[in-house]
This record gives sequence, C-alpha cells and structure tokens, in this order.
Amino acid sequence: MSDRPVVVITGASAGIGRATAVRFAREGANVVLAARSQERLERLAERLEERFSVETLVAQCDVREHEDLDALVETAIARFGRIDVLVNNAGFGLYGRVEDTPEGAFRDLLETNVLGTHQAIRAVLPHMRRQGSGHIVNVGSVVGKRSWPYHGAYAASKFALTGLTQALRGELAGSGVTVSLVLPASTDTEFFANAPTYSPEYVPAPLGPVQTPGQVARAIVRSVQRPSPEVHMQPLMRIAHVLGDVFPGLTAWASELHYRWLQR
Repeated sequence: MSDRPVVVITGASAGIGRATAVRFAREGANVVLAARSQERLERLAERLEERFSVETLVAQCDVREHEDLDALVETAIARFGRIDVLVNNAGFGLYGRVEDTPEGAFRDLLETNVLGTHQAIRAVLPHMRRQGSGHIVNVGSVVGKRSWPYHGAYAASKFALTGLTQALRGELAGSGVTVSLVLPASTDTEFFANAPTYSPEYVPAPLGPVQTPGQVARAIVRSVQRPSPEVHMQPLMRIAHVLGDVFPGLTAWASELHYRWLQR
C-alpha cells in the first residue's frame, strides 16, 4: 500500500469539493471521491490520476444513507489501509422566510447538511482513533455564526455544524485526531442556482465578497497541514461576528434593515 496520505471528500463532484480534491491531489494525497454523481466523480478521478499520478477511489454515496457511508469507509480502508483526512463538504442551500419553509424541505436539508456530517464522522472516527491520528474538516458557513433574513433554515443547519464541531473538538482531546471548522462566505459555484427557494420575492445571490472554490480549497488544506479550530475565509466577517456578540442590538438592527431593503 502507498504511504501517501488518504483523504475522503464528500460532495466531491462539484464546487468546493471538486476544488478540494484537486488541491489535495496536487499536494500528493490519494483521494477518495464521494458524491451522488458517479459520472462526474469518474471524470474527476481520471483527471487527478493523469495530472498528479495519485490513486483515487470513486464512491457513489448519499450521505443521508448511513449504509452508503459505512460502505465508503470500509472500501477506503480495504483499498488504502487507512484514512488520514475526512472533509465533510456535502450539503446544499435553501432560502425562504421561516414561515414559508416547508417542514419536509427543512428536514431534507438537515438530513444532508447535519446528519450526513454526523454519520460520516461516526463511520470514520473509530479508524482514526485506532490509528492515533487523523483530521476532520467540517465545511460550515459564515451564516453558521450569524444568520440573515431568508437564510433561517440553511443557517440553522450550519449553526448545528458549529456546535457539533465544538463538542467534537473537546471529545477528541488526547486521541491524536483533530478537527477544524472552515467558514466560507459566498463562493462562486452552482450553489445559488441549485438552491430551492420558498419565498418568491427572494432571489438567491451572494452576500458580500465572493471567493472562488480554489480559495476555499486552499484554506481546507491549510487547516489540515496546520490544524486550526476555526478558519474564517473573510476576516471582516470574523470582526462582524465579534461585534454581533458584543452588540446584539446592532446585529438585529442590521438584519431588520436588510429585510426591509429586500422588500422594496
């Protein structure tokens, strides 16, 4: 078996996940590509093997199905003998006022964005504990720290990842396994175009500065190379989060102002 590090990436077929796979392969890692789109994954795997001379494993996987995740991990261990990094990137957006968001749609969002991450961690972590090493990256969002109108359901899922990561970090003390929460802002991907929207007056669009998937991928790789509890992609947002904690009334006022502006 190769002595290259082995990286598992969920949601690897497009956007941040795809860019992260390319970045890790460029760094010399063998990559396990997981997503629902088999065809996209196979094309990406072929490109990575040809360009970077790494080994890949394609796993068609729906993170809502724990059997898929268990099979993914077992297949990766059988192929490579270990898993060094798990990047929990699978997820999607959903927009609409809280009162307009259907319960079923909210449930589907949580099953992918939160429970899918939880199940992936549960599948991988026993192997990492036995190794005495490993790193888990949970891809959150800036709205997992501070929400905005029409982002209620999506922000709730990302707030949940923030809490999950914080608890896991303490529970991993002394295990040799570490965990990072990466907090992208708006990213230039298919995310907004693919997001279901339940309030007709709202059109999903980036908020604030827009980053590329490659920029997020570099931050994810750095969080593994130099483990950090949280990685803020936009320094100004980190300041805004601190100000929001210190002056909650100011954040509420800004949120109300933003909502009224959208209603014009």
